[in-house]
Amino acid sequence: MPAANGRLIGLAPLSLLSVAPPNLVHHAAEAGFDFVGVRVRPVTAAEKPYDMQPGSPLLAETLARMAETGVGVKDIEFLLLDGTDQRDAWLRMFEAGQALGAESLTVACGDPDLSRARDTLAQMAEDGRAFGISPALEPISYQTVASIPMADEFAVHAGCDILVDTLHVGRFGGTAEELSAAACRAPLVQLCDAPAERPADREGLVEESRSARLVPGEGGLELAGVLAALESGLAQTPRAGTQLPVSLEVPNDAAVARLGAQGWADHLKSAALSLLGERAMR
Repeated sequence: MPAANGRLIGLAPLSLLSVAPPNLVHHAAEAGFDFVGVRVRPVTAAEKPYDMQPGSPLLAETLARMAETGVGVKDIEFLLLDGTDQRDAWLRMFEAGQALGAESLTVACGDPDLSRARDTLAQMAEDGRAFGISPALEPISYQTVASIPMADEFAVHAGCDILVDTLHVGRFGGTAEELSAAACRAPLVQLCDAPAERPADREGLVEESRSARLVPGEGGLELAGVLAALESGLAQTPRAGTQLPVSLEVPNDAAVARLGAQGWADHLKSAALSLLGERAMR
């Protein structure tokens, strides 16, 4: 069920990356999440690939778990735009996402040719309309598009969305004004915490992002401020009065090893409810 204020709360795949999609749905349902994100394409060679294409047994099992539990899929991931021709890859991702009922596909930009990257994203957005899925460009602190204004400019040009992640907002120093201005293009916000001090180099940023984030409320990021800025922006749009969905993206290898997959999912849901409940009482 949604949080008391009606906000949908989801579990991002990076929080339990070694868990196959059907089991991710199961753990999310047991913890009381409303939706999950699904990684339909591996990002690194170390990841186990999951075949979620139409007709695959894994997709059928995932859909069955979704029907049993009522847990939906809002987003799929992940594609890094790198300047190569990736159209075949994103079309397959759109096919998988459509079968799952997803609304957005997370992308990031590592292409140094910004003009080419804008055009690529526009082509991707045009292709996605046939599947009912919009690319959501995530500004990432160690990639080429590394700020809210730049991501927002790309999204306006392409006719797509942006994805706000509290870790990266903290690491590249996103402001309340920037978040408020872009809120109308955000389908959801990815929530996690981290130490207040930024890692010293790119390697540290990558490691933190992929495997060492903290539970909301256990670090030094200004999470309440990010949520408040986004809600302030939404209040000025036709989406006024709606609650922006929150997805818990908290990869932490040590914590998952200690608590187990279900224990970690339970802990994340409890932390999210605590943070959101504190905000509602203010």
